[in-house]
Amino acid sequence: MSTGLIWFRNDLRTQDHEGLSKATDNHDRVIAVYFFDPMHYKELDIGFRKTGKFRAKFLIETIHQLRNNIQKMHIPLFVFQNKPEVKIAELVKKHQIDTIYFQKEWTDEEKEVERNLKESIPDIEFKDHYQQFLFHPDDIPYDSLNDIPKVFTEFRKKCEKKTEVRELLTNSKLEAFEFENDTKIPSLKDLDFTEFETDERSAFPFRGGEDEALKRVEQYFFEQRNLETYKETRNGLTGTDYSSKLSAWLANGSISPRQIYFKVKQYEKEVKSNQSTYWLVFELIWRDFFKYISLKHDNKIFQLEGIRGKSHEWNDDTETFRNWIDGNTKENFVNANMREIAHTGFMSNRGRQNVNSYLAKELKHDWRKGAAYFESLLIDYDVHSNWGNWMYNSGVGNDPRDRKFNIKSQAERYDPDNDYQNLWLK
Repeated sequence: MSTGLIWFRNDLRTQDHEGLSKATDNHDRVIAVYFFDPMHYKELDIGFRKTGKFRAKFLIETIHQLRNNIQKMHIPLFVFQNKPEVKIAELVKKHQIDTIYFQKEWTDEEKEVERNLKESIPDIEFKDHYQQFLFHPDDIPYDSLNDIPKVFTEFRKKCEKKTEVRELLTNSKLEAFEFENDTKIPSLKDLDFTEFETDERSAFPFRGGEDEALKRVEQYFFEQRNLETYKETRNGLTGTDYSSKLSAWLANGSISPRQIYFKVKQYEKEVKSNQSTYWLVFELIWRDFFKYISLKHDNKIFQLEGIRGKSHEWNDDTETFRNWIDGNTKENFVNANMREIAHTGFMSNRGRQNVNSYLAKELKHDWRKGAAYFESLLIDYDVHSNWGNWMYNSGVGNDPRDRKFNIKSQAERYDPDNDYQNLWLK
């Protein structure tokens, strides 16, 4: 019997999953594996862990749901606290795997893992798939990545005009088979974190997992009908419903952008179509744009001069950075946002732009340390969106106007009664 292996990365769902669809089409039996890679939880030189407790908790919840959902398809999910290149070779040998399916990644750390894996099992067929985009890379109206424009608006308009969103993928049915799987999903304690309760003030009190993502779509779109006011409320600061909050599930692949897109289209057809319903798709295109910028520019997104190669006089004062992290700056609006992310692992989009601009443009501090801090804390961390946005707001990315936020006027506009600041500073 032919056996395929799904190597899950940031694609933690069973629906609209190309690797899973191809594997169930091509094999009699399929097994799956996920790794809590120790590299992702290491201590960084600047004083915090690469993956912090908030995203770790959300990820653990996600893997529990993934295991439950994929077992219903008669596919066992093996889970290891180890390096993929170590354990996958063992699985291949033990279960006579002939093909490995996985999500295609292109940033350095992920590519190195992939290279090490291929070296450890050179005689296996590897099939990778782009499955984190709204507009598939094979469909966008550019002959090469070098043609990706610097400005988002140009990219958006051309893609909207000339690119169709691909239909959702389905899986073939597999026959049940006996399989021994005694692997354990780690707890926070297993990952060297202390158990904690979600802060009652959190704007993101949600749990991880594919089922939770789909439930949130139904709730936000159809039950509460918040989708049709999204454009007006998206710059909010408090509460669970000023925005869709789908970013965390998108980031680890519990839901695909195409699934969200077609739910928006369903809403527009059955309930209402307006600027707000379009605006959610608009934000999905922004997400795509940062992924294409990352594909085009490679490691430049992690470099101090960014993709613009723009030199600044950056400082690297430890006390300045520590005060920014702790919310002890001269700006209460910045302080409130920094307290929120420290207590919850979440921050509004409006807040992210302001604290980024303040660190890079006002304090003139090395913006990459801010991006690394966000990487550690954010539940919805996505490498391309995080580093792309940090470049953008630091003046070394895709903002053609190189804007600097006036923090006081931003606070007056978006928190006129100090409700948000009082929530986090009292």
